[in-house]
Amino acid sequence: MSLAELDLELGFPPEGEVDLTQAPPTVAMKIAIGIFIVAPTVALLATIPMVWGGWLSWVDLGILALFWAITGVGITVGYHRYFTHGSFKAVRPVKIALAIAGSMALQGSLAQWVADHRKHHKFSDEVGDPHSPWRFGTSHRAVAKGLVYAHVTWLFDENQSSIRQYAPDIADDPDLRAISRWFPAIVTASLLLPALLGGLLTWSWVGALTAFFWAGLVRIAVVHHVTWSINSICHVYGKRPFKARDLSSNVAWLAIPSFGESWHNLHHSDPTCARHGVLRGQIDPSARMIRTLEVLKLASDVRWPKPQRIAARLVDPAMRTRVRGYVEPETT
Repeated sequence: MSLAELDLELGFPPEGEVDLTQAPPTVAMKIAIGIFIVAPTVALLATIPMVWGGWLSWVDLGILALFWAITGVGITVGYHRYFTHGSFKAVRPVKIALAIAGSMALQGSLAQWVADHRKHHKFSDEVGDPHSPWRFGTSHRAVAKGLVYAHVTWLFDENQSSIRQYAPDIADDPDLRAISRWFPAIVTASLLLPALLGGLLTWSWVGALTAFFWAGLVRIAVVHHVTWSINSICHVYGKRPFKARDLSSNVAWLAIPSFGESWHNLHHSDPTCARHGVLRGQIDPSARMIRTLEVLKLASDVRWPKPQRIAARLVDPAMRTRVRGYVEPETT
């Protein structure tokens, strides 16, 4: 497949047909990004004394799990597999719900997220990749610096991915434009709804405060760092059973926290595939959610993996029997 054909499969418009300019982030934007990164991370670091001091209840854990699932799926099923790669089609209410759920993760606007990720696939681990950990070289010091860059500091880069080039479909969708306009309100709701729920369930201000801490700040930090780990860890460490033109890798211990996103090597080998965990034993909760939507007739045209095609992408052909649904061709 040529680069031009790959671009079309990934949803990139042909070069030269769009305005490539994109304004760099303003000082105010950088400050806002810094607040959204630092505050939840500080809260994450404060979890040990909070637990030790008894400021964690089963109510807090329940609300944390609820909002972690909503926002995590909003990123993995919504922002990533649906909006970025078109792994399936969804009815309008599901489209809107996924966009709102992803926005509640506080990872920026949908259009910018999609633009960054599509550009990442186009230049993965090469010059032009927005967040490659190999940006500074291959020495231990360079990779360590690259891991930090790929994990978080790339967010402050002056060179923003062009929405008009990489995500015109998102920018032109009236529903998604409306959700983008409401992004500040969605951010506020993402932080305050856990507190409201905690206060109502415990009928106390303390319950509201601890729910805000655990299901608000800590939950946002966890979802942030898990998502960023796919950019950093899953391009340096792990296994690479599939042929890919980059250094994407599978990291098994991240599979559940990332809802299946850490089967990253297969994703880069077959970007539009709705399931990333295609080998037997690989847990992929996001694929299960997409299957549920399909059964409920809320999703259609799902791009499920084709076992023979997946097997052909393996580096070691002997592993083909581990591919879900693979059947050895009959020999005559």
